Amino acid sequence: MTVAEALRCATKHFVALPVLETANPRLEAELLLQHALGLSRTQLYQRLRDEIAPDKEAAYYDLVWRRLCGEPTPYIIGRADFFDIELAVAPVAAIPRPETELLVEETLALAGKRLQHTPSLTIVDVGTGCGAIALALATRLPSAQIIATDISPAALALAQGNAESLGLASAVRFLCGDLLTPLGQPVDIVVANLPYVRSDDWQRLPIEIRCHEPRQALDGGPDGLRVIERLLRQAPPLLRSGAALLLEIGYDQEPPVVALASEVFPEAAIEVKQDLASLDRLVVIQL
Repeated sequence: MTVAEALRCATKHFVALPVLETANPRLEAELLLQHALGLSRTQLYQRLRDEIAPDKEAAYYDLVWRRLCGEPTPYIIGRADFFDIELAVAPVAAIPRPETELLVEETLALAGKRLQHTPSLTIVDVGTGCGAIALALATRLPSAQIIATDISPAALALAQGNAESLGLASAVRFLCGDLLTPLGQPVDIVVANLPYVRSDDWQRLPIEIRCHEPRQALDGGPDGLRVIERLLRQAPPLLRSGAALLLEIGYDQEPPVVALASEVFPEAAIEVKQDLASLDRLVVIQL
């Protein structure tokens, strides 16, 4: 079987199984074949007419079968791309998603303005998971002090490994603990992509999420806001004057999150940002 034939066959299987929330069946087929053959995407397309060795073909179809059974492609190949960086991923932490790049973009814009008026800036990424947000910020803000917290030691170990792989081990300080409790100092910016899925919605999620990603990283309790509310109520004594909080939310959670933020920070300016799908995705609270 040639490379081109293998891609067509896997793509056809992915398209025929709508239970998978495959955004791009062809791309997932390519990623799995690249992984099986140890090739870059360019190399893969240079070899479309090449025959695949039997052992490599068997390895590829093992990966395809795992995907057809619902295992997410990033966990199968052990990596995911986020904001121009490649991260190791594993089931101890949720897979970083494209919509979270909005959180990074808005944080960079806000931090850039702050750094025009102050020589130092401290940013904390709460619930860092695999480290995606903290490390994306570290690549663009070398002068900022960046802290990443997580309650899971396994997730923190994964994030620290990613920091080392990216040459950012000294750029981010990793602290284990619940939300902001590990902090020993006030900070300027808090960013967080915390669990916000409602518990009752869990069983309706795609199989690759509910059967493979860590529920602790996604389930936000009955109203989806259990962890977000705790963060907001923890935050006041740990924020410097003029600090900001940026929170990723579910598309329909703007009213209750804004109400909570207004209760905790009655004098703050609160803005809601939409993602590329025009859905409410980010709440920005500026003291």
